[in-house]
Amino acid sequence: MLKKGVTLRGIEVFEALAQAGSVAQAATATGLSQPAVSQQMRNLEQAVGAELIDHSRRPMRLTPAGELFLRHAGVALSELRLAQSEVTVMDLAHLKELSLGIIDDFDNDLTPRLATILADSLTGCRFRMITDGSLELAAAMQARALHIAIAARPAEPPDGVTEYPLARDPFIIVAPAGLVQTPSELLAGAGPLPLLHYAAEQLIARQIGGHIARAGLTLPTRFEIGSHLALMAMVARGIGWAITTPLGYMRATRFHEALHPMPLPLPDAARQITLFAGSDWSDPVPRDISATMRRLMQTHMIGPVTAQLPWLADSFHLIEDPTP
Repeated sequence: MLKKGVTLRGIEVFEALAQAGSVAQAATATGLSQPAVSQQMRNLEQAVGAELIDHSRRPMRLTPAGELFLRHAGVALSELRLAQSEVTVMDLAHLKELSLGIIDDFDNDLTPRLATILADSLTGCRFRMITDGSLELAAAMQARALHIAIAARPAEPPDGVTEYPLARDPFIIVAPAGLVQTPSELLAGAGPLPLLHYAAEQLIARQIGGHIARAGLTLPTRFEIGSHLALMAMVARGIGWAITTPLGYMRATRFHEALHPMPLPLPDAARQITLFAGSDWSDPVPRDISATMRRLMQTHMIGPVTAQLPWLADSFHLIEDPTP
């Protein structure tokens, strides 16, 4: 039995504060007021009987007791969120057919989890799931070849779809570990290594190129790579540096020791991950799937990467659903 005063809300606030390092950012992440965040932490620390956060430091840091508590609490929250996701989609059992496409950025982790959750819930349903690039998924939605797609939002979304915003995925710089140039120096072409570009036909390449052009920068194209993992492998080998997103960085876990992620100092440089559903599709179905996807992204992507890279806490986050 939990000690009196240890609440799920308190643990969620503690996790948010540990990731963000400030009461203001934790309040934004949890939807609470700043006084409410502070009160939740006081209640939790009193119930646990130990100081979990060093409140004298800015940004706030975990105490040794806090680090230990977070490791165990994080596992518990992940399991609870996954269980909640499974329960959320139970009302999909009535479907006869569902065709869903999902961006290949999620192949490593989220897609297998989502597939398992949906397969368990779609009893008697003909279920088809594909993974592809964002432009290909948008074209499939336009052609009515898919009922639902989860992808990066293009400048001109497909016609006849309803959008359910999921997350803001900012663009970041990923350089070889040990590279001494700053982000500004890399963008100015001052370093010895070239920018490794994504293949021009990919949506992410067009989006990055647009931000570079709007900033009045010129970065020559010597390497153009269509495979994300090949691109990250080349960065890890010191061949060049790249502009990607936190989702892309998390796909390259095997190379993390040889990579150095840094902020991209360009205004509003981000893409939006969105769930697209045919406008004639029953609203509860895409809404339930988007709610499940949001929880999976928070638990398995946003939470882990902002814990590893706290400077992403303000820019890599879920987008609040504007509809009730």
